[in-house]
Parts: sequence; structure tokens; C-alpha cells
Amino acid sequence: MGQSCNDPDMSYTSQHDFICTCDSDMSITMVDGPATCSKDECSSNPCGAGQTCDDPNQGKGSINDFTCTCTNGVVSTGGPATCEVDECASTPCGMGQSCEDPNKSSMSQH
Repeated sequence: MGQSCNDPDMSYTSQHDFICTCDSDMSITMVDGPATCSKDECSSNPCGAGQTCDDPNQGKGSINDFTCTCTNGVVSTGGPATCEVDECASTPCGMGQSCEDPNKSSMSQH
């Protein structure tokens, strides 16, 4: 992310007083060093095992907008998705029959 630099006092005796300002958000500044202009919420691995994380907006005011996506396409915003697949949910066995899915498992970390 781009930053601009401003040195309010360029005299020889004035040192370490320059200000870096993020081009994307002028309210984010740092004196005597680069400002932190973005935050990748996916860097802390907030999604569960078997999920991918995407943080499309990494600006300062953007919090909990990351998405977690399961391999089966289930998506959650701001937290881990529940990647459970229940093959019995669609009642495939028909009337008067019970359904059991022994391979039903959750890959979500709640």
C-alpha cells in the first residue's frame, strides 16, 4: 500500500519528526517510520482445516469481512464455516426408511 511522507520541520536540528500517511486512509499515520496501512485477517489462519480464507478488503476499518470457504462450497463470513456434509439431509431413502450417514464429519473448528 502506498504512503506519503511529510516532514513538518526540515531544519538541521529537527530529526525523526517525519510523518508517514497511508494513501488509502489518511487517518492512519506514523511518526518516524512507515505506517501500517493494511491488515490481512487471513494471516492468523482463522478458518478451520480444509477451508480457504479470503480477505478482499484489508483496510483499517475493514474488520471481520474475510470469508472461509469449505471444499464443498459452503461459505462463511467473519469466522470458520461449517463444512459438514449430511447426505441424509435430502431424505434420499424414501418414505418409511431411516437414513444414517456413517461418514458424516465436521471439518469446522468452533
